[in-house]
Amino acid sequence: MSETVTLTIDGKEVTVPKGTSVIEATELLGIEIPRFCWHPGLSVAGVCRFCMVKIEGMPKLQIACNTTCTEGMKVITVSDEVKDAHKWALEFHLINHPLDCPICDQAGECELQNYYMKVGKYTSQMDEDKVLKPKALDVGDNLVLDTERCILCSRCVRFEDEVTKTSALGIFNRGDHSVIGTFPNRKIQHNYSYNIVDICPVGAFTAKDFRFKCRVWFLSETKTICPGCSTGCNVTLFEHKNQREYYRLKPRKNKEVNGHWMCDYGRTMYHHLNADERLAVPMSVGKHLPWDSVKKELSQKLSSLKGKADQVAVVLTPQYTNEEYENIFSSLKSVLGSLPKVYVWRDANEKADSFDGILFRGDHNPNTVGLKQLLERNSISPVSLSGDFSVLASQNASLTIVFGPEIEKSYSQFSNEVTRFAELTNVIYFGTTKNPITKKFSLAVPTKVFSEKNGTFVNYNGIAQKLKANPPVFPAMLGIEDIFSEMKV
Repeated sequence: MSETVTLTIDGKEVTVPKGTSVIEATELLGIEIPRFCWHPGLSVAGVCRFCMVKIEGMPKLQIACNTTCTEGMKVITVSDEVKDAHKWALEFHLINHPLDCPICDQAGECELQNYYMKVGKYTSQMDEDKVLKPKALDVGDNLVLDTERCILCSRCVRFEDEVTKTSALGIFNRGDHSVIGTFPNRKIQHNYSYNIVDICPVGAFTAKDFRFKCRVWFLSETKTICPGCSTGCNVTLFEHKNQREYYRLKPRKNKEVNGHWMCDYGRTMYHHLNADERLAVPMSVGKHLPWDSVKKELSQKLSSLKGKADQVAVVLTPQYTNEEYENIFSSLKSVLGSLPKVYVWRDANEKADSFDGILFRGDHNPNTVGLKQLLERNSISPVSLSGDFSVLASQNASLTIVFGPEIEKSYSQFSNEVTRFAELTNVIYFGTTKNPITKKFSLAVPTKVFSEKNGTFVNYNGIAQKLKANPPVFPAMLGIEDIFSEMKV
């Protein structure tokens, strides 16, 4: 028996696996059917009645989200009857919807707005007063709820029931007084709450982190990888190009890695990217240096130890790209004649094997696997630095090069541990964030952040994923490859 069925949609033939819904089949053909309640990562509810289509042989229109494809089925999505059904469904959704667009954070990416322009544009026949409902409700650590804007698609309720299994939301009351809300004495308090904002098709749920910060049409998008843990969620980074300022991260669909979601911790990975958090210029014992002087000074320090690799210590963290590690290894080997002793600095309190059952992992580094692979490829047996730095101090290295973490908060004891390096002599520290300790290093060099790099992270499952670079927040900023590539001899 065949495991597929072939049907025709708007005259186009398509073959899909048995059990595929009509709306999923239209996605394969690039045909968009209006929808509010359907989401590919959630169960089917069929409550918005917006995805109506005509199926030959059936007397009435059917909802595409809950109609299974059958052999020889003929579907029409663009007839006058279908268009009229879409228009009427939209009017019912807008009967009590407030005209909040000028002040709503969802403006510019609101499905209700978009579908009105595509399939609406009707003259309303409603002459009754709108039903007023509670607004600006604090429903969690990260969320604000406006029940007047809600169209009761139930996506948020299903997310709470099916994905996080916390079931903090429900639909209360009846008829046009129905509202989404939290149960008494409960709030939405988990590591995936911002996904509710993503899946809300209107502006009912807004994020406290982004609320009233910036209009979405000013933001440009970059597809990249979240550096918050070893899962490596596929994300979209939003930046105001004119201001060179980042405003948010949102998940991108990748079935093999993160599905449709990402955690709230990962959403904060844009905070350290902006100028007010960054180390902007190189420093030598607290004094600013031009970039050319950095290259010269680093080159001189390394050249003076040629043939003496045993007097050099290199400390790595698993937050750099494969390409950066390769550049570091090849350049040091070229200048020194052989590779120096390598240490890998890890968080003393990490539980690398822990997993919350959804996406978030205890290894809060994006490239642990990539670093491990490159160390093995270069026949390097690293020494672990995890709370105890005595083994590094006992080497008495003439030069210590530390590639510090980009995400400093992923190291629970960072502020204490970074001071341990300051106790050593002749330390070159590569890092991203301003902190008082950088003034104590013989050379402190700013590094590019993940949003400014082209490179590769390898996630916990061995999947290599590419980063895409934006122009640096500080235009003069040099990357690891710019600094080290010139040292090869």
